[in-house]
Amino acid sequence: MGQDARSPRGPRCIALVGPFQSGKTTLLEAILARTGAIPKAGSVEAGTSVGDSSAEARRHKMGVGLSAATTNFMGDSYTFIDCPGSIEFVHDMRAAIPAVDLAVVVCEADERKLPQLQIILRELEDLKIPRLLFLNKIDRATKRVRETLATLQPASRVPLVLRQIPIWNGELIAGFVDLALERAFVYREHKASEVIALEGGDLDREKEARFSMLEKLADHDDVLMEQLLEDIQPPRDAVFDDLARELREGLICPVLLGSALRENGVLRLMKALRHESPGVAETAQRLGAPAAGKDALAYVFKTVHLQHGGKLSLARVLSGRLEDGATVQSSRGTSGRVSGITSVSGAHDSKRPHAEAGEMVALGKLDTVNTGDTISTAKTAPPALVEIAPNAPVLAMAIAALDRKDDVKLGQALARLNEEDPSFTIVHNPQTHDTVLWGQGEMHLRVALERLKERYGVNVKSQPPGIGYQETIRKSITGQRGRHKKQSGGHGQFGDVVLDIKPMPRGGGFEFVDKIVGGAVPRNYIGAVEEGVVDALARGPLGFPVIDVHVTLTDGSYHSVDSSDQAFRTAARIGMSEGLPQCQPVLLEPIHVVEIVCPTDATAKINAILSGRRGQILGFDTREGWQGWDRVRAMMPEAEIGDLIVELRSATAGAGSFTRQFDRMAEVTGRAAEQIIAANRDAA
Repeated sequence: MGQDARSPRGPRCIALVGPFQSGKTTLLEAILARTGAIPKAGSVEAGTSVGDSSAEARRHKMGVGLSAATTNFMGDSYTFIDCPGSIEFVHDMRAAIPAVDLAVVVCEADERKLPQLQIILRELEDLKIPRLLFLNKIDRATKRVRETLATLQPASRVPLVLRQIPIWNGELIAGFVDLALERAFVYREHKASEVIALEGGDLDREKEARFSMLEKLADHDDVLMEQLLEDIQPPRDAVFDDLARELREGLICPVLLGSALRENGVLRLMKALRHESPGVAETAQRLGAPAAGKDALAYVFKTVHLQHGGKLSLARVLSGRLEDGATVQSSRGTSGRVSGITSVSGAHDSKRPHAEAGEMVALGKLDTVNTGDTISTAKTAPPALVEIAPNAPVLAMAIAALDRKDDVKLGQALARLNEEDPSFTIVHNPQTHDTVLWGQGEMHLRVALERLKERYGVNVKSQPPGIGYQETIRKSITGQRGRHKKQSGGHGQFGDVVLDIKPMPRGGGFEFVDKIVGGAVPRNYIGAVEEGVVDALARGPLGFPVIDVHVTLTDGSYHSVDSSDQAFRTAARIGMSEGLPQCQPVLLEPIHVVEIVCPTDATAKINAILSGRRGQILGFDTREGWQGWDRVRAMMPEAEIGDLIVELRSATAGAGSFTRQFDRMAEVTGRAAEQIIAANRDAA
């Protein structure tokens, strides 16, 4: 395939990914402007960009969801999906990238962002997605490009291969040399670069850099290796063929240079995409899709609920032609009818009668289809081509509608929010009766509140979720009587029980034993006695649920007329309420095993953070398969985990994260216990 070969691969879908604030949206604007899709590039800062166009993205000046735009270049159609860079919104990227043909990883020469870059590259590597790296903001470079490449290389498990080297004019970069094409270009702001003669020191640097590129390509091409050993200049077309093949097979990650803000290097990027990125047929094959037939097959990578337009499913058609009105089967066994097909290109969407293989479109009213589903027009459900589990949530808040009449509305809004972004988790805490919204970080939850208010019209109040404190007892008592006697004309109420109360080992739960003999308490009231005991355990003398308690019913008395289930239930509750304070109640707090992953240079900070939060460090080791990362394990009280992620992300330039798992309940004594009990009493 020569560099001027016409591409037959159909519409391409390209993901723009990269660390937070690396310039992805600016690059999208530059691509759209240089290819004529828009008259002039917009600006993130001014709020005029095609990407990041949601109200939340405009407000925070950052990507908080996917943006997509389609353009044409040299007769081919390209849909670009601009993915958020923040780790808090990474699920959108993770769900979208399996179905793209190639990912452009936008980064800059900033060593602090290396861990974020590594996270993104690892995701692409694991999914075997072809990728090239666009080294942005090259006009601000302070290092030589080889030094920058050496800094970035640890983030990639395959070689980063320079496709271009810069041309320097003093301390400024004036243009670049294309090592495959063997031509030099001078940048012209917002215009196509100008070809210049390659001479002098630039020519020497080009020869050295080109040989280095060819050496890396030759690692996977024996013919090229022989040519280099024999000092034979390989044909240019063969070099392009190698670059394309090794890129698609994931053997290398080519590196291009440019400045998205100045639109430098954009056309060279587009030409690389045109000639070297795979097409939809190869993407479908990578995903394990069945051989293309007459049925349409598509992958849904994002769900959007419009304020007035209903549900939209963003999908990539992998094979066949998908017609408006078609009935589709999903990989989960559900079915639905497509009601409207829309091209997605920034704010300029347009209805269309069908979608061809390779195109990315929005499908209307597929209410039974979820993000991550594979859909087909075949009569049977297709296999699931992609399974992306959300990352474990790391920050929570308890939320409630400001107006009680909006409770149902809030529930519906949360369900839609979760459908749009499965990395949210909604939990109803039976102990505190809170609705708890779990997310991926502080900004993730903030954006959720903004969407609830602005898109779904629900004003909510939020607070930190309650901690699952409990209490238990240390001492046994016997013969604790509980008597309920009430006379109010006609039938009265009478119940009388005698209980033994004793502690159980931690984790023992609750046991109730009936040792009544001689019918002191009739058999038909025993169940009511147990219910009364359970009632009393719901809120113990310290104000929390009581656990790990053994209660024995040893004696009691009844009245043939006035006794009832309710009377014995009340008697048992009285007996427990009076007995538990005598059993030396003690407060318990939940302890979790926390596992933190972080860049190695931040491990010392993480250890200090854990120690400051009553954490007991269990140990740490290197993170397997992740160069320059550690894994730290610790025991931590749940009360100290609440906003841990905020401090953790601050210490790791936004890259660190953690998982947690409940381990046990542990005693809290002294002043700490007194403060918790007092706060709970005040809140009640």
